[in-house]
Amino acid sequence: MNTNSNTYTVIYSIILVVIVAAVLAFAAMFLKPTQDANIKKDTIGQILTAATFPGVEDAAILDTYKQEIESAILVDFNGEVVGTLNIEECEVYGNSDLKRQITADPKALPVYIFKNGVTVVPCYGAGLWGPIWGYVGLEKDLKTIKAVRFGHKGETPGLGAKISDEPSFAEAFVGKTVGDGEVIFEVTKPANRQTENNGVDAISGATITSQALGKTLDQWFGFYQNYFAKNAAGCCCDQTCEEVAVEEVVAEVEPENTVEE
Repeated sequence: MNTNSNTYTVIYSIILVVIVAAVLAFAAMFLKPTQDANIKKDTIGQILTAATFPGVEDAAILDTYKQEIESAILVDFNGEVVGTLNIEECEVYGNSDLKRQITADPKALPVYIFKNGVTVVPCYGAGLWGPIWGYVGLEKDLKTIKAVRFGHKGETPGLGAKISDEPSFAEAFVGKTVGDGEVIFEVTKPANRQTENNGVDAISGATITSQALGKTLDQWFGFYQNYFAKNAAGCCCDQTCEEVAVEEVVAEVEPENTVEE
């Protein structure tokens, strides 16, 4: 075959492209298990940070999770347990799993309960340039925030990216509470805040990302409201806090029977 002909050039190019594509496909398939394992380890590391176990060495993340986790369950919108996650296999929900739960009906929302009393719940939503997500550690009352860890895919470095790499922003959440009114949680400018304890100030210069995070937290806390109400420390297992409170009030105001026989 004439190596200077157009036919030779076309055939040579096709063969080269096929070989390169096959090599890349094989490499991607070969490396996928390792990539998935690294993604899982990173996700568990974020969960541990929200559970107040920050800075765990990479090699110890999986063992630390298995040692410190008490239970990992799935709950529906009504707060009822509908499944469990395998702790020994370090089974957790990834971002794609969380994304599906936004529109899923019925829902199967993950809850990670640790031996130190911290309960971690996730959130996932849309930021300014891509998805944002996070993990929130709650105290036994399932209202008070103990720690948080947020992440993003493409927020602006030095601005929106501060949701994940600015320690002072994460620290601002500590001690804040999950509300139960119209505004469950918000991240916005101080002048626009509608609540005192159920929110934090937006990052200066990153208002859109901050507000997106606030909406994401508000939405996901809403998903978990029934679970929080039924499982907060001090609540009756079969009643919400509001139902228990109503019964207590009724008992206090109900007149005693003074009729003597």
